[in-house]
Amino acid sequence: MAVTGEVVTMEEEEQSERKEEEIQNKNPWPNLEELFVFKRQQGNNVIMQCKMCLPSKTELSAYKTSTSNLRKHVVKSLQEQGSKSKQSKLPAIQAQLAVGGAIRASQGTVDRFLIRLICEGHHPFSLVEQPAFKEFAAALNPQYKMLSRPTVKSRIAEATADMKTKLTAHLSNIDHVATTTDCWSAHQKSYIGVTCHWIDEDTFERRSVVLACKHLKGSHTFDVLAGVLDDIHCQYQIRGKVVRTTTDSGSNFIKAFSVFGECESESEDARSDTDQEDSEAEDDVEFLDTFSILQEDNGLEYQLPKHQRCACHLLNLVATTDADLAEKKSDTYKRLSRATFGKCQALWNKSGRSHTAAEAVEDKCGLQLIRPNKTRWNATYMAVERVLRIIKEQGEDAIRGVCEELKVKMLSPVEIAFLDEFCCVMKPVQGVQKRFRVMMEDRELISAAILLPKFKTGWTDKVEVTEAGLLYVRHQLDQMADAEVEQGAGSRQHSSDEEDYFSAMKSRKSEGSGELEGYLACASDSMDLLNSFPNIKKLSLKLNTGLPASAACERLFSSAGLLFTAKRARITAQNFENQLLLKLNKSFTGLKL
Repeated sequence: MAVTGEVVTMEEEEQSERKEEEIQNKNPWPNLEELFVFKRQQGNNVIMQCKMCLPSKTELSAYKTSTSNLRKHVVKSLQEQGSKSKQSKLPAIQAQLAVGGAIRASQGTVDRFLIRLICEGHHPFSLVEQPAFKEFAAALNPQYKMLSRPTVKSRIAEATADMKTKLTAHLSNIDHVATTTDCWSAHQKSYIGVTCHWIDEDTFERRSVVLACKHLKGSHTFDVLAGVLDDIHCQYQIRGKVVRTTTDSGSNFIKAFSVFGECESESEDARSDTDQEDSEAEDDVEFLDTFSILQEDNGLEYQLPKHQRCACHLLNLVATTDADLAEKKSDTYKRLSRATFGKCQALWNKSGRSHTAAEAVEDKCGLQLIRPNKTRWNATYMAVERVLRIIKEQGEDAIRGVCEELKVKMLSPVEIAFLDEFCCVMKPVQGVQKRFRVMMEDRELISAAILLPKFKTGWTDKVEVTEAGLLYVRHQLDQMADAEVEQGAGSRQHSSDEEDYFSAMKSRKSEGSGELEGYLACASDSMDLLNSFPNIKKLSLKLNTGLPASAACERLFSSAGLLFTAKRARITAQNFENQLLLKLNKSFTGLKL
């Protein structure tokens, strides 16, 4: 019996050894077979071979509960290979490796996933309290300790503060930036958004970040807007670097920059132009003497940069406000215009509000009608053009059938002719000279176009405009030369040598003029041409940093998405801003995997 018992024990031991050997020879991360080949397991370490390094048989050691070494190796390999196609796959590969540990992802990895999920998906903080999400986190790591709602808030606040610090440090190395700003209201709350933009000196590509999306309390008066915008510029230490700030044509923004901004030679007509929704408020605006305001000891020490009017909003005024002025000059035109657009508006309303009406339009016309809106300058033109296209391609019977179906009066031949004339007039857009006159005469904007190799002096046939721009460029180059001479004179031991000083100044100025002439003489239209002319490049980057439109700030509010819905109306202003900044400024956060 003793012998028999001894034999059974040996068999059990052999089976146990075989099981242990099978476990050691099993790949703990089968979902990573596309990237690595499992070799063996040595104690608590797993030996893998990288497929990306073939034909070199590179073996890597990773701890059995972590894939961090493998992630680091992949990042390093892709950076050394320099393949853009492979580097574009890096985020997906990193995510795969991070989840590659599947049930063994570390606490920190899951925490970063959680913070990014909440910020990028606009999820409420209560997500961490939902049972299904807790089960999901447990599937990533059975030992994972779920963060509480207050902890998630504090982690997001800490990540936002860290992001702002990194962004401020990055902006400190940039000479010139531009900002855009706009206001938005939703659910009885108002916000001011600010974005920042600059041009990379090496690639000449425009870079953009979001600086703020703050809650505005009280009336949106010009001094309140100026104070908030100035505080944001100071917070990121870019107060003296902002070349221009682009806004829409709101009356309060215009007054804020006219009082606290850099002096501009803006005409009275341009200052009084505002959006349609602000036309009544404009009548109440009181233009005050800047000197008297600055003399008052009221703490309003705001310094705003030059103001750039949004080109899109100006075009909207051309196509709406200016076009409506034609009704005041002729009663006949007024009656015909209102009768025609009244019938068109009825068609647009019914086809846009009812799916059955839209189906009837498509069945009879083969096309859908375009519904105009008040925020895009060419919306009405596009809508009218679609009606005329249907008449031209399908005949008047198509529109007549739609009008009968929707119970709308049919357009008369005179009204159809009026729409045709409307398109002919609005296609080249009248009133551009009036709205853009200030910009056309701005020496900085003229010089900015000249200092773009694609345009130089060939974009206009007006000699006086070109000469004004070239004169400004030469003046700026001379100032840069004087600054270099003074800097060099200060570093010399014998600074009293006047002959050397003035001879150096003349040499610098001649070099500046020669640099401009050499730049204009080059036939190349590539941006790389600027690298051959250092001072031209520096001035071009400064003048072209400003943005012609405020669309970037409007996209900021669009990115807020679910945060502007009634479902999230109770979120605090600070938590709202933190989530939005972390979502849009990913390159400056520490949440990367």
